[in-house]
Amino acid sequence: MREFLPDWAHPWLDLITLGLQTVLILLAATLLRTLVHRFIRSLCQRHGLPLELLVGGCRTSTFLIFGGALLLILDRAGVSGTVLWTAFTSFATVAAVAFFAAWSVLSNIFCSVLIYTVRPFRLHDRVEILESGDKPGLGGQVVDINLIYTTLQEDHGGKGSSQLQVPNSLFFQRSVRRWQEAPAAPGGNDEAAAQKS
Repeated sequence: MREFLPDWAHPWLDLITLGLQTVLILLAATLLRTLVHRFIRSLCQRHGLPLELLVGGCRTSTFLIFGGALLLILDRAGVSGTVLWTAFTSFATVAAVAFFAAWSVLSNIFCSVLIYTVRPFRLHDRVEILESGDKPGLGGQVVDINLIYTTLQEDHGGKGSSQLQVPNSLFFQRSVRRWQEAPAAPGGNDEAAAQKS
C-alpha cells in the first residue's frame, strides 16, 4: 500500500490504515444491523409476535452489533480486550456498590419528604409499625423527624423509656398504626413547676 501513497502520506500510514479499518468495521456493522432488523421484522410478522418483542429484539441486536464493532475498533487501535474487560468490571462493581449504598440514603430522604407532605403521622402521635396484622412491631411516640430517621420514644412501663431511630423508608414498606395525641402546650408543665419553686 505504501507504493500507492505519495511520500508525504508515509508517516501517516498507520493512522490512515486505522481510519480505513474503522470505516469498514462501521459499514459492516450497519449492514449487519439492517439485515438482522429485517430478519426480526419478518419473523415477527410471519408468526404474529407482539410489537414489544420486535422493538426489544431490534434494540438488543443493535446494542450487541455495535458493541462488538466498538471492541473490534479498539482492538485494531491496540487496546487489549482483557484490559477493557477488567476496567469495565471494576467500574461496574464500584458503581453498583456506590448505588446500593446511596440508594438506602436517597430512599430515606425521599420518604422524609413524603412524611412532611403526605403527613401519615405528626410529632407527638403514637405510631406502631406492624410486622403483620396481628403481631405488634416497633412503636412509640414520635419525638423527632429528620431526613434519615424518625425517632420514637418507647415507654417500658415503670422501667423507664428508650428511643428508637427508625429509617423513614420503613414507614412506607409496612403497615403503620397511628394514635393521635394532643401535643403538650408550649412550656406547659415545666414553666408551672418553675414558678412554684
